[in-house]
Amino acid sequence: MATVAILGAGIMATALTFPLTDNGHEVRLVGTHLDRDIIESIQQSGLHPDLDLTVADGVTAYQLEDAATAFQGVDVAMSGVNSFGVHWAGEQLAGLIEPGMKVLSITKGMETDDEGNLTILPEVLKSKIAPELVSQVTWSAIVGPSIAGELAVRHDTAVVFCGEDQASLDELAQMFRTDYYHVWTSTDFIGHEVGAAMKNIYAFAAGFAQGLIDKNGEQGQRYGRFNYGAALFAEGQTEMEQFMELLGGDPRTARGLGGVGDMFVTSMGGRNVRAGAYVGAGVPFSEVRDQHMKGVTLEGVAAIRKVGSALAPLTDRGVIRPEDFPLLRHLYAIIAEDAPLEIPWDSFFTAPGMPVTGRP
Repeated sequence: MATVAILGAGIMATALTFPLTDNGHEVRLVGTHLDRDIIESIQQSGLHPDLDLTVADGVTAYQLEDAATAFQGVDVAMSGVNSFGVHWAGEQLAGLIEPGMKVLSITKGMETDDEGNLTILPEVLKSKIAPELVSQVTWSAIVGPSIAGELAVRHDTAVVFCGEDQASLDELAQMFRTDYYHVWTSTDFIGHEVGAAMKNIYAFAAGFAQGLIDKNGEQGQRYGRFNYGAALFAEGQTEMEQFMELLGGDPRTARGLGGVGDMFVTSMGGRNVRAGAYVGAGVPFSEVRDQHMKGVTLEGVAAIRKVGSALAPLTDRGVIRPEDFPLLRHLYAIIAEDAPLEIPWDSFFTAPGMPVTGRP
């Protein structure tokens, strides 16, 4: 049996303890500075207050100041924080991981620089680690459609473990697989990480349809906006595939669990979709941000800001065409410039190799 230490005690990090403990593994759950109440609750009663579930007996909770003890001698070191904490997590892991460990991340997103160069978040984690140690551990990530609450109550969940080393992926998958947690593996690390970031972007757009329904009242409720939403979803998949290829991933990844599968489940609801619904109802994004959803963490909006800001410099450098990524460009204008919602329909499905053409 293996020992796994997880940095972060949020709902997804904690949900992943269930398949691990069901398989007899030991899990050490380390809270961040934001998780102190969660860790205290688990230590006192076993209850995770956000999941409203009791963790398994095989889970031991640690406050951040005890992280060194928790990570000592473990087989797997996991980053369980969200994209806003990735730099902090890397700095913490730099003093916690040891040679021979398998590093496994559930952090999703991308970073960009002033020239539009995009980096997947496992590379950001690596950048905080001493170079000699980076090559002495293996790097992997979990992607795919996985709602934490469903996983925690053992509903069927299908995911992909992606990474650089197939042998490590096989070992990790075997540790986690159960009759409800179904794991595939892939060495298309870039493609799957791009999909994990992009699905949050297009989940924001998925909210527009509901917003339009709400805006139009009874008339909007009568027929819905499924046609509208389906077209946005299809363009999102097109742009996701194009981004995977641009960054050196396999564009076919967009067709599977790490692409449309993850985008589907994320588009079903949640904070990003709710923010998009406000925009669909005609609310300027600045008002959504400052009033309706003030203080709410919106990873999709953050991803739009980061990835969307790369489009102009990439276009100026000739890396992409001005007509590429029309939906993402419009989403960026909405959140960065308070642009009104005006979907550029006639610009859709123009990516190279698409088997359709626009209006003559």
